[in-house]
Amino acid sequence: MFTGEYRHSVDAKGRVAIPIRFRAPLGEGAMLARWVDGCAAIFPRSSFEELADKVSKLPISDERARAFSRFLFSGSFEVETDQQGRILLPAAIKQWSGVGPDAVIVGARDHVEIWEPDRWEKSQQAVNSADALASQLTGLGI
Repeated sequence: MFTGEYRHSVDAKGRVAIPIRFRAPLGEGAMLARWVDGCAAIFPRSSFEELADKVSKLPISDERARAFSRFLFSGSFEVETDQQGRILLPAAIKQWSGVGPDAVIVGARDHVEIWEPDRWEKSQQAVNSADALASQLTGLGI
């Protein structure tokens, strides 16, 4: 399970270090993808294959399903960490996510998200107080 929030720099070549606690689950292969909410996501290969199986079962007659399939697969890249535990962020991922010289890397249970710091802060405003969080949970069954 991926948990925690980490801040890292992105080097001039577009590489960002993956937190040490996240490296082992990603060591057997990983996929980097454009993701919802304007961030990027890194999935262990097995988790990405599970997601791909779900997408493949969506009806091809559904325009939204076709659009999501194109979005997901056209914006996904196989990645490996180098000896320093870094991955290369392709230009398409950097453009989608807005990640520049700094990134926030957060655990999201079955995947890791990479955020541009200001976008991350804005996303957290909706849950930054106990009352706001309680309001967001209404109707989710938690």
